Parts: sequence; C-alpha cells; structure tokens
Amino acid sequence: MSEPIAELFRRVAPQVDFCSLRFVDEHSEILRVRQNVLQPVARSADTGAMVTVIDGGGLGYAATSDLTARGLENACTQARAWAARTARLAVTDFSRVPMPSPQGQYATRVGIPWDSTSLADKIALLQRENERLKIDPRIVDWEASLWHTRSRTVYLTNHDGHVEQEFSFLVPALSATANAGSETQTRSLGGRGLCRQGGLEVLDQIGFYEAAPRLAGEALALLAAPNCPTGTMDLLLAPDQMILQIHESIGHPLELDRILGDERNYAGTSFVTLDMFGTYRYGSDLLNITYDPTLQGEFASFGFDDDGVPAAKEHIIRNGILERPLGSIVSQQRAGLAGVANARASSWNRPPIDRMANLNLEPGTATLGEMIAAVERGIYMQSNNSWSIDDSRNKFQFGCEWGQLIENGKLTTLVKKPNYRGISATFWRSLKMVGAVATRNILGTPNCGKGEPNQAVRVGHASPACLFANVDVFGGA
Repeated sequence: MSEPIAELFRRVAPQVDFCSLRFVDEHSEILRVRQNVLQPVARSADTGAMVTVIDGGGLGYAATSDLTARGLENACTQARAWAARTARLAVTDFSRVPMPSPQGQYATRVGIPWDSTSLADKIALLQRENERLKIDPRIVDWEASLWHTRSRTVYLTNHDGHVEQEFSFLVPALSATANAGSETQTRSLGGRGLCRQGGLEVLDQIGFYEAAPRLAGEALALLAAPNCPTGTMDLLLAPDQMILQIHESIGHPLELDRILGDERNYAGTSFVTLDMFGTYRYGSDLLNITYDPTLQGEFASFGFDDDGVPAAKEHIIRNGILERPLGSIVSQQRAGLAGVANARASSWNRPPIDRMANLNLEPGTATLGEMIAAVERGIYMQSNNSWSIDDSRNKFQFGCEWGQLIENGKLTTLVKKPNYRGISATFWRSLKMVGAVATRNILGTPNCGKGEPNQAVRVGHASPACLFANVDVFGGA
C-alpha cells in the first residue's frame, strides 16, 4: 500500500508550512480456550490515515478510512481548515515546532511467523495447555489464550519524509483460579504482562510451555495460605509487579502533556512540576530509568514515533535524579525542555499524544539470593492483581497474587492477598537493592489508557527484581 499512498499524498498535499500523512493497516487475531472449550475466534482489520497540517502557527488534523484521492483530499482540506481556526487560539505557535521529515524503516524481528503455524495447530496448543491447568477439582476456572497483531504504518511529509514500519505483537496468557468454600485464588502467567514483539518464538522465551502445572499448583497452595500480615517491613518485588510500579508511579506522572495540564479533565494531573527537572531526587542513587524504544523484542519498540522523530534511548532518571520528561516534540516546544520520541497514537483515527513506550529500570548488581539474605523481616511479592493511584499519580495502593515472607534472610511462609501502599514522591527513595540482569524480565501491557477520546496503546517495561525498605504492607479481606 505504501507506494499508492505516497503517490496520492504527493498529489493532494496542500501548500502549507507542514503536512504529514500517517497510514495504519492493522490485523488482529485472538484465540482463547476456556475450561477446555474453544471460544469464538476473534479477528479484526482496521485501515485508514490521519492527515496533520501546521500552517500560520495553527495545527489541525483529520482522519479518514477513504483512501482514494478524493478521501485524502477531503481530509487535507479539513485539517487545513482546523489549522486556520486554531492559528490565533492555540496553546503554542506550532510553526515553531521543528517537525522532522525522516526517511527510514523498522521491522520487528520475527523467528516463527504467526501465519507459519496453522489455525488448527495453534488451537491444539491452547487446548493442550488448557487441559494442563486443570490438575485438581478445585480448579474452577482456567484459560489459555494468544492474541497476535500485525501492524504496518507509513509516515509521509510534504518535505519528502517517508518512513515505513512493520510490527508483530504477541500477547500470551495463562490463568488458573482455585476455589475452596468462600476462598478463591488466581495465578496468572507474569501477571498477564508477558507481552512482546516477535512471533511464536516468544512462547519459548517466556516459558509458556512449562507454566501451566506450576500456576495451577500455586493457585491451590494459596487457598490454604494465611493472610498477609500487616506492618512496616522490607518489600522485595518481582519484575511482574515492578512493571506496574514503574508504569503508574514513574511513567504516568512524567508524561509532559499531563504535567502541562492536558489530561486534567480526564486522567488527572501530576505531582511533578516543570522546575523539578535536573534537580529533583526521585529515588535513591540506585534508581536509573531509561526510555528505550530501540530495544528489539520489547513490546513498544519502534524506529520512529508518530510525529516522525527517530527513536533513541534516553535517561529519564539517573542515579535517582530526575533528568527529563516523557515529552514529545510538540510538548518540548511548549515546556522548553528536552524530551523523548514518544508522540504515539493508538490508531489512524487518533492524534499522537505523549505516551510511554519502553520505560525500563536498568539492572543493578545484586542476585535474588543476596537481596533475600539482606532482609531480616520482609515479604516477597509477585504478579500484580489490583492497583489504585490518585489523580496526581502520587499516593498508591497495589495488590499482588503471591506473597512469601522473608525472615532472617530466608524465604519462609506463603501468604495470600498481599498488598502495599506508598507515596510516589518518597517510595522510590527507599530503593535499597536492585537486581542484576539475571533477575530482569521484559514485560508490557496492551491496554494503557489515556486521552480524550480514549486511546489504548501498547507499553513495554523491563525491570529486575528490586528491594525497598520500610514499606507499609497489609493483607486483603
């Protein structure tokens, strides 16, 4: 589709300061087997284009699924009209934004393409793993699923910009729910966070084929476990909980459009202010957070963001000090701060806004054993199952599927319904040990929501296990 689209765009692009077209063609397939019963196969296809115009200081955009010359010309006309209407009313002079006109390509590295395995074989795989989850009559609900998406994008500008990108996303899931009387417990694969770019080889990378009996056994073990105790203690978080901690208490509060107030009416604001960058101690010296859309295989990797800015790895927090926001090229112009390549849209019918992509916590040097041995009284938590955070992304309360007490440097009693709470502005300063590369996992989420109208995008997080001191821990009801 790229050559016809490029030719049509050259024909219809208006004579303005800047004009871009972002074409998206996306196909998804979801396969689910629940309680040994194949669920209806869900397939979707979505194709269209967004035209953006900057002219006379204003900005306008218009989307269309009519990819004929007339359809694209109408979108250009509408976008230009909106740019004219906003020219004297916009929050910034958009003509001063240095919009790029890049040329390049990006493609996910795929080992085993999704379509190289027949639908029947993929269903048979899920049925087999589903049956392996049902190891006991007390397993009352069990499910295995695969969600694959192939996405192709073309980004064009009226200054000869031409970028083509092709992505392959895989979201595998396994879960087992056990019940005994009034007690119900669930264990899931990576807290449903083992999402990556790639093909079916991802299943080997994440241990999909070995996980089912273990998850079912852990759900059964939790039925008889005592409740998590309440108190102030050290907290060791596994990577599949760290991703939620990073996402909610670092990622969202550092989105620059949120700091500038754009999200206030919908998703809230941020406790972070513009004057904090460069000086604010966000965490202990061990906290190093990077924005890295260049990491192959992570869920939100890309070559160029949706404003055409080339992907680059940047430190967001270095040795605990806040360095730069998650701000796209437009927000950078508004705030006068350096940001990152993070203008991202959920589809062709949404404009790019400031979003996380791959936001990672860099590994330290500690082994898991060393972190456990350093704890006199504490708890180890895995796999997020609940979260709550205030509208300034500061006070939070998170719950996990699995807890295990740490006493005198050893893992001891299994406990259920473990929860902890804290304040973003101080929680990260209690970081006392960071796991080495061997403790790291690469995870993500397919449904981070933000924006009006809402946009759900894919986000990646890679993190090692981390140890925090003196955290408020409590048990569930």
